[in-house]
Amino acid sequence: MCRKLIKNYSGVTLTEVIVASALLIIAIVPILKALTTVHLNSSIIERKTLCLIYAQGKLDEVKAHSIYRYFENFNKTSTTIDGLYMYTVTDDQDPNLRTVSVSTGYDIDGNSYLSSDEVEVTLTTYLAKRWI
Repeated sequence: MCRKLIKNYSGVTLTEVIVASALLIIAIVPILKALTTVHLNSSIIERKTLCLIYAQGKLDEVKAHSIYRYFENFNKTSTTIDGLYMYTVTDDQDPNLRTVSVSTGYDIDGNSYLSSDEVEVTLTTYLAKRWI
């Protein structure tokens, strides 16, 4: 009677468990690597999008001030916007047609200076004198 019970008993062997675990590990490693890459890329896209929004806002601010203060100097260097996000405004000061550029970026090294390798977005526009 004991032999019949042993013969009819079916289960998972240790070998089957090890093979299934190995296959699961082989499948999970590339998935985890892909998820890590996606997370890194989404962080980069988020940072660039914020820089674009900040640059557009600062450029709109400069354009609005230029209507009544055309001859004012708009140059600013490494000014903090929000946390480690910074911007730099360059203005060529031409009396007839001015070229204004706004560069924004993320201060990666935390030195309160926006270097060229930290710049994410640069927007440029022309400003003309509107009032005589």
